Amino acid sequence: MSQFLEKIKSFTLWELLVGMKLTGRYLFSKKVTIQFPEESTPTSPRFRGLHALRRYPNGEERCIACKLCEAVCPALAITIEAAPRADNSRRTTVYEIDLFKCIYCGFCEESCPVDSIVETTLKNYHFTQRGQNIMNKQELLAIGDEFEQDIARDKADDAAFR
Repeated sequence: MSQFLEKIKSFTLWELLVGMKLTGRYLFSKKVTIQFPEESTPTSPRFRGLHALRRYPNGEERCIACKLCEAVCPALAITIEAAPRADNSRRTTVYEIDLFKCIYCGFCEESCPVDSIVETTLKNYHFTQRGQNIMNKQELLAIGDEFEQDIARDKADDAAFR
């Protein structure tokens, strides 16, 4: 009996009819379209976007070149080189993140003991030339300076949530 039903389904193109039924169900339903530049899709509070390096309120960079973020990065997207300064403290000379390699896992942010590297909520960024995907220290600090109020507010919200 089951072979007979299989032949009938094969002859009547049953799978095609089931697919057309699904298509017909969505054909007359309300469409959901976001007008991108004017509207934005809602994001999760856990969203991780573009990276930034932060500074202390006195203007000094926070990164102490401990290289924990480089060590914990599963994609090996972070490159750090350090050198001692005149006051015997270590600071980075090279801090680069390859955003094509980065998987935006947030491990770098979690491992940083001084909250130097953070992932902002910026989601609308693009690259127009080859090589712009590698963010250097100056670019990351500029992003951190520009969005410091938002970053500090998000950090305070996270601390209150925990």
